[in-house]
Amino acid sequence: MIRCNEITKEILSYADPAAAAHAQKFFKTGKGEYGEGDIFIGLTSPQVRGIVKKYYKEVDLEDLEKLLHDPRHEMRSVALLIMVERFEKGMGKEEIFDLYIKNVKYINNWDLVDISCYKIAGRKCFEDKNYEVLDRLASSNHLWSERIAVVSNMYLLKRGDFTKVKEYAVKFLNHEHDLMHKAIGWMLREMGKMDEKELVDFLDKYSKKLPRTALRYAIEKLTPEQRKLYMAK
Repeated sequence: MIRCNEITKEILSYADPAAAAHAQKFFKTGKGEYGEGDIFIGLTSPQVRGIVKKYYKEVDLEDLEKLLHDPRHEMRSVALLIMVERFEKGMGKEEIFDLYIKNVKYINNWDLVDISCYKIAGRKCFEDKNYEVLDRLASSNHLWSERIAVVSNMYLLKRGDFTKVKEYAVKFLNHEHDLMHKAIGWMLREMGKMDEKELVDFLDKYSKKLPRTALRYAIEKLTPEQRKLYMAK
């Protein structure tokens, strides 16, 4: 069995201070910013995914949780992608889902949310036809938990289930954070790609109330004429 210190050692071997400094700025880790205090090592996505592929079969849940609790961003990224890989391959789906929900406070930047939530939380809730967990996260008043609830809809949308995304879009009409506006707009745009009428019907009712950023994201795939109409409203 592979221990987390072996994985940590390999992750650290790819450390790139220049890339880490760039990531610290990109992911807004300064005082008062959404990623305040997050620490980056400077790995590339291919390096992260290579480590995941190498170790996902051999690390146990206890060590995955240790990686999730690590203050360094790439450690948490590797842990989450290992969880996704195992969940998708049916390697202890219940345990992975429980571990994920138990540790949402460590899934604390938008990229960590977006690479994992719909593949684990969204899929599990859809398969169980039980959205209690997503509703609880949506009502948490915690930015990353709220984003998990919204972006988890990606799995539902691809299967023609639009109910929760519309519910959450209305729920968060007055959310204060731009990252939630972007998430809502993104999911509405995805709904429109599946069924344009669903999006148009929603926009006809709520476009005047949607945050500007959410609206811009939502209408990206509509015709120029439609975009102009909704932005004018």
